[in-house]
Formats: sequence, structure tokens, C-alpha cells
Amino acid sequence: MRRGSLRSRLTLLVTAAVAVAIAVCAALSWFIVQIQVVGQLDQSILESEKQGDKNYLVHECTIEGSPGPFDGMATLLKADGTTCSVGPAIVPTDLDQLAVNRPGEPIYRDGKTRDGKPVRVVTVNFAPGVAVMEARPLFHVQRTLRNTAIYLGGIAAMGVLGAAWAGLAISRAALRPVGDLTRAVEHIAQTEDLDTHIPVRGSDEIARLSSSFNAMTTALAGSRERQKQLVADAGHELRTPLTTLRTNIDLLLRSEQTGRSLDPDAKERLLINVKAQFAELSSLVADLLQLARGDTDHEPHVELGFHEIVTAAVERARLRGAKVTTDLTPWYVVGSATSLERAVLNLIDNAAKFSPEGEVEVSLQHGRLTVRDHGPGLPEEELPHVFERFWRSPSARGLPGSGLGLAIVAQAVAEAGGTVSLANAPGGGAIATLDLPGTLIRHSESDKSR
Repeated sequence: MRRGSLRSRLTLLVTAAVAVAIAVCAALSWFIVQIQVVGQLDQSILESEKQGDKNYLVHECTIEGSPGPFDGMATLLKADGTTCSVGPAIVPTDLDQLAVNRPGEPIYRDGKTRDGKPVRVVTVNFAPGVAVMEARPLFHVQRTLRNTAIYLGGIAAMGVLGAAWAGLAISRAALRPVGDLTRAVEHIAQTEDLDTHIPVRGSDEIARLSSSFNAMTTALAGSRERQKQLVADAGHELRTPLTTLRTNIDLLLRSEQTGRSLDPDAKERLLINVKAQFAELSSLVADLLQLARGDTDHEPHVELGFHEIVTAAVERARLRGAKVTTDLTPWYVVGSATSLERAVLNLIDNAAKFSPEGEVEVSLQHGRLTVRDHGPGLPEEELPHVFERFWRSPSARGLPGSGLGLAIVAQAVAEAGGTVSLANAPGGGAIATLDLPGTLIRHSESDKSR
């Protein structure tokens, strides 16, 4: 069975809840009215009793149905079960028989006369062995209760209709933001327009949902824009080495096809150039893969010694010809060993590229890693752009590299919860500063000491 819309279900629930509440209130009101009306009738019966009337029943009543001074009905009940009545005779019960021999509080009950008419009976002990049952017809009480039930039923029906209308109005007002959100999602699904935003009104759950949706679409739009930019930049960067490779390979093929061999030295230079272009392409593709992966697509973060990571990166840099001096103190962080080592190595390679004879100073003190070169430094206007993808200083465009090394550093450091910056060092050169949250002692070792 197909479920109705959320609006219809909410309207139905509100209507049902209000209808139940009205029905309960109406039933309680009817019972209260019944108790009050019957109580007033009981009180009127008691107040109408007179001592002289009772004496009349005891001494003068001899024939059932004989007339007397009573406005209603009265029946004398004796211990032997005989009765004498004024007006229609009241049918006695076992409760009435108890009042014959035991004085006490009046007994109130619903009864009937011998001809079957319903009456309200009050039985009172008059003397030892004698009780008086006085009654009033229940016709007026029953009519009053029946009219009350009709009125309450009509009011309840009107209340239910009003509740249905109110439920519909409430559901429309409450679900209007949800409708806006639904239409926005459907619009995005059909058009892929991530610039769609929902107006946020108030601070309730719906407003928070709308804010979260707007934040999500903004993040998705930014991610798509960065993806487009990455593809465009990658295509631009790949075009040059691919063109060079194709030109060199075309020269080699034309030489073989025409039978005119190239000069051995020229051929060697050509092959060396092809190899260099392949190496540049491999490095560029590796950097692109590193940047293109998602924020959660990385190795599990574990506790590791950052000073050990730096030592390993320094050894790799030295194998590449860099002259690195170090001053390291222990520092333990939580992160990915591969990503952090790649980040540190990129910083050292970048410093060695601009430093005379590849001299680099690396220091790690209390979680702050500094990598300093002794090169010319950077113009101040270029410093804000050094961590952007594919950005290269005009003075460095003739050097090897893709412009992705420092962008990879920024991504790896951000994943580990740290920060990185680049500035000109006092006395010349540039200095990269990397801060990572951590401790001086490995947690596992501190746990053992406890």
C-alpha cells in the first residue's frame, strides 16, 4: 500500500491527536455532569423527607398505592420484607434490606418501580426494623444527560473539523522549508547546478538542515571547481613534455624510415632528452595522483616519531645530492608516515634547488620543523602563492619541476592537523616552517610507565 505524503500524514496525526483529546474531554465532561445531576437529585430527595411524612408511612400506610403527603414515591420496608407504599411501589433490593436492621448513612442507588419505570432511590433507616425508600423518576435526569451527550458530540465533531483544518495549516507552514529543500534537491539532480541555495529562516532544525545543505552544495561546487582547475592545469603542464616527446620520437622515426642516420652525439642528446621528458612526466603524474586523491583516501593515521620521518627524508635527499645539516629533537605525532615523509622531502628538495651547492639546514624543535636554504629568496608579492597548484616563480620556470611539490606539502600537513608557511629568512634565503601537534613522549611509552 502506497503511503501518503508527509503533509497528509502529519495532518492526519494532528487531527487524530486532537480528536482523541476532544473525545476524552467530552467523555469526562459527560461523567462530571452525570455525577453532578445525580448528586443534586439525591440531595433533593433527602431534603424533601420530613419526620411527619415518615410517621404517616409507619402508622397510617396500610394499602399499597394509597395516596399520601409525598410529592414523589415512598415505600415502607419492614424487617419481614413487607412493604407499604405511597404512589407507585418501589422494588426493594438486598441493599435496602440491610438498612432495615442497621442504622447508618443513606443508601443511594438506581432502581425501578413495580411497573418498570426507572427511579433514583434513597433508603434511610427510620426505626429498628423499619426503613423508608423514597424515590424520584430518572426521566428528567436521563433527558438532561442525553441532551448533554448530543451537545458534547456536536462540539467534539466541530473540534475535529477545526483540528483537521489546523493540522493542514500547521503541516503546510511547518513543511514549507522541507518543500523548498526538496525542490532544490530535485533541481540540482536534474540540472547539476550546485549554485542553488535555500533561504535560511530562523534557527530550528529545518533551518539547520537548510544551512547544512547550503554548506554541502558550496563544498561540492568548490570541489568541482578545483577538479576542473586541476584538470585544466594538468592538461597545460602535460602539453609541453608530451609535445617535446612526440617531436623527438618523430625525429628518431624519420631518421630510421629515411635511412639517414643521425649524428651519434645528436642521437645521444636526443635520447637523453627523451629520458628526461619521461622522468618529468612520471613525476608529474605521481604528483597529480597525490593531489587528486580524496581527503579520506590515505593510509590510516597512527602515532609515529616525526623526527624519524625527517631523518628518513634527509637521507633520501642526500642520495639526490643535497647537502643537509640537521638538528633534530624527538617529537611524536599522529599521521601518515608516507605523506609526511613526502612533504618533508619536497621541502628539502625545493630548498636544495635554490640553494648554492644544495646546502640546506633542517631543524626540529618541539614540533616545529624549519627547512632553510641560502638562495636568493622570494619577492614578498610571490610568497602568498607558493602553495598553490602549478604555481611557479618566474625565476624558477627554467628549473625542473611541475609546481606541485609545495601544494602536496600543504595537503599532507593539513591532513595531519598542522600548518606550513614559507618566508624569507633573515640574512638571505628562504625558510619553510612546518608545525604539527604532538608530544615529546610516545603515548605507548607513557602508558607503560604508569
